Amino acid sequence: MLDLFLYNWQVREEWFKWCESISVEELQAERIGGMGSILKNLIHVIDCELLWINYMLEEPHYYPEKDLIVNLEDVIRYSIFTKGVTEKFLLNLTMDYENKNIQIKDSKGKTYLFTYGKIIRHIITHEIHHIGQLSIWSRELEVKPISSDLIVRQYT
Repeated sequence: MLDLFLYNWQVREEWFKWCESISVEELQAERIGGMGSILKNLIHVIDCELLWINYMLEEPHYYPEKDLIVNLEDVIRYSIFTKGVTEKFLLNLTMDYENKNIQIKDSKGKTYLFTYGKIIRHIITHEIHHIGQLSIWSRELEVKPISSDLIVRQYT
């Protein structure tokens, strides 16, 4: 599973570089779909990664500056923090993760039972989904999107 996180992180880094060529106004502009803007989409992907990893950690990690994120540099710092937490978690994950269950209660009080494996696959595919939204928005801006073609990437 670590290799797919490495893939996602590499693509995310390339989107950060792509964002450097876009004005702050375009990064923050309200858009249809996703989380409503390029920056909000990136923050959301990182938020969800940390949220789900924290569910599986015995001692969750929190990013104290999360509510102060306003620009690309802040998003990059948040990504670096989250990647460190996730990478440490994955490197210490035991081989029985597919059978390890966790109960999670949603905001309405409903309880769900998930395996760690399902959560990890969700984190991976969730990011891929939102990166696809960035590709659509980049085409609307008439700027070439980042290629997410896994087969030609060296990410391990």
